[in-house]
Amino acid sequence: MSDALALYLRWRERARGIVARYPAASFYRRESEAVAASQSLFDTDPLVRRIHAAMTAVLEDDYGHGVVHVVKVALDAGALMQIEGRDTAPADRLVHRMRMAQCAGLLHDLARKQPEHAARGALQAAELLQDYPVDPADAQDIAAAIRNHEAFKPAVGLDTPSAALLSDCLYDADKFRWGPDNFTDTLWAMLAFSRPPVEQFLDRYASGMERLARIKSTFRTATGRRYGPEFIDLGLAVGDELYRAIRAEAGHVGRGTRV
Repeated sequence: MSDALALYLRWRERARGIVARYPAASFYRRESEAVAASQSLFDTDPLVRRIHAAMTAVLEDDYGHGVVHVVKVALDAGALMQIEGRDTAPADRLVHRMRMAQCAGLLHDLARKQPEHAARGALQAAELLQDYPVDPADAQDIAAAIRNHEAFKPAVGLDTPSAALLSDCLYDADKFRWGPDNFTDTLWAMLAFSRPPVEQFLDRYASGMERLARIKSTFRTATGRRYGPEFIDLGLAVGDELYRAIRAEAGHVGRGTRV
């Protein structure tokens, strides 16, 4: 094991300890009924279970966007859909929309390691869904949502309100992960994969935190705009505390880095 990797793994444990001292995002408490409804559907729906099994077989966890990540996105996308649609959609239609949101969540990072991963992932998801009992119109909506999930890129306009809502729920659920999850898992998996020199990591830390802060203004659903900034604020607080700790441990600061 390299010295840099050993240091990153030690800092990961430090980050997890910091996260453990912070409260969970209030979304999970205040919207507990929707969260529970999404979990129940995820655990019992045959289509969702099949796609989950398929993704477990093909997704790699070494880049921080593997099965653990997509399951969290699927669950939160389903909960967001339940919240956003419960006052307007009949019960059976709402369950169907939650199912499509969870499928989109499970499939959204199929091409995560490839350039233009959202667009490529959309094409791969559309092809894969041909082997499942999914209506072609629903498959098209899932693919469109995947194409639109990347941060800091304009979303492609969609033809129907239901397709637009699916897209927005997927985006917001994925960006919830930019909060504490970034510091418990994602960041360290990406570092373990790419293994940059420690000085390079420290040099880029401030710009990474600035990018994280920019997510706060990008949430798309009403529910996402209500709860999303809190996820990001929690991530920023963890990131600031972590940086102060690792800067002291590393014994130096990379060029131009500031918190």
